[in-house]
Amino acid sequence: MTSKLNTDDVYGITRDLPSNYVIRKNVDSRLDENLSRDKHIVIFGSSKQGKTCLRKHSLNPETYIMVQCSNRWTLYDLNSAILKGAGYLITQSIKKSHTGKNKIVGTVKGNILAVSGKVTGEEEKEETIETLEKNIEIDVEDVNDIISALKAINFNKYIVLEDFHYLPTETQKDFAIALKAFHESSEFTFIIIGVWLEENRLIVYNGDLTGRVVSVNADKWNEEELIEVIEKGAKLLNIGFTNQFEKSLINECYESVYIVQEVCREACKSKDIIETQDDFIEIGKDIDVKSSIKSIVSMQNARYMSFITHFSEGFQETALEMYKWLLYPVLISDLRQLENGLSYSHIRNVIQSKHPLHGELNPGNLTQALQSVSSLQVKKDIKPFILDYDQTHKKLNVVDKGYFIWLANQEKSELLEAANIELDE
Repeated sequence: MTSKLNTDDVYGITRDLPSNYVIRKNVDSRLDENLSRDKHIVIFGSSKQGKTCLRKHSLNPETYIMVQCSNRWTLYDLNSAILKGAGYLITQSIKKSHTGKNKIVGTVKGNILAVSGKVTGEEEKEETIETLEKNIEIDVEDVNDIISALKAINFNKYIVLEDFHYLPTETQKDFAIALKAFHESSEFTFIIIGVWLEENRLIVYNGDLTGRVVSVNADKWNEEELIEVIEKGAKLLNIGFTNQFEKSLINECYESVYIVQEVCREACKSKDIIETQDDFIEIGKDIDVKSSIKSIVSMQNARYMSFITHFSEGFQETALEMYKWLLYPVLISDLRQLENGLSYSHIRNVIQSKHPLHGELNPGNLTQALQSVSSLQVKKDIKPFILDYDQTHKKLNVVDKGYFIWLANQEKSELLEAANIELDE
């Protein structure tokens, strides 16, 4: 008899790969095809759309190291984390073997990383361990030294950079420059995962990466794939959802696999289905999908309101208050328009029509604010990101699909008040 599965292992957010993982032809296959092409890979998309699951499904854990990026890291910090993941000790540390005699000490001195290893032993049962010494000096901010250090230990794994978007913009740009050297002077391959909808984000930062980086868009889920997520999970739990439930969920989820997973989980929970059923059960007939989605999204109410408040404050108080007014077209736009992204010209026209100092606005003010959207969210510790600016297509995108649904259920006047936007009648 097949072992039973817990509902939480099938539907909802899990630490491991969900049991109902669905292979997307235009996503999984593109990643698989490019893993052996000796090019760096960028996996991008909105938050909670399956980027990390894609990585877990396609890569054997033994074939890569993972670096979780931080919003406070410089290039020095990022490269240090890569070396740590590869096996280097870069802070003072002592390790002992079962004999209690073996020691490895690593020290950091300013921008110079001195890594040394010494193994000492004593005669035990007529066996002698020879003393070994190896010293490598590494400038952590020099990509050539990083490459040399990795080669020195015969490193041969993929290097995965998770949450790359959280890095300060300057760090992202600095690393984009280093990435060309990694391609030209080594065989090391980076897999970079970030929340944005711009296919050529790293190429915008460094044009020399053209042809050296391939992108995988993990954002898109078509109707057939989402239905497969529902039905594959249902089969594993020996249940079924009514056709009306499936149809309603697909129509209302804004192509969010997260929403699909959570609604199915809540539906099971409402019927006390916590594991694979002994006897087949059909559910969904008496479930209001729209209300269920609203309930799930409302759990993020505090986070979404906090985003509006903090984002509108900007980096500091200024006369033009650009970030507050940058939110204005987002808060009042039609949801379908938001799905397609707000163009630069649309944003400019909407802001100029209502800004009290519209005569003092110029293209530079708006461009600078848009290009700093990610930096502001990093500074305000907004996680996951809500907005991202696509410099290639000059579009402001919402990269949290739950935010679409949340906006649809809010009073515009309350949102404008939260952003401290006052309109002249």
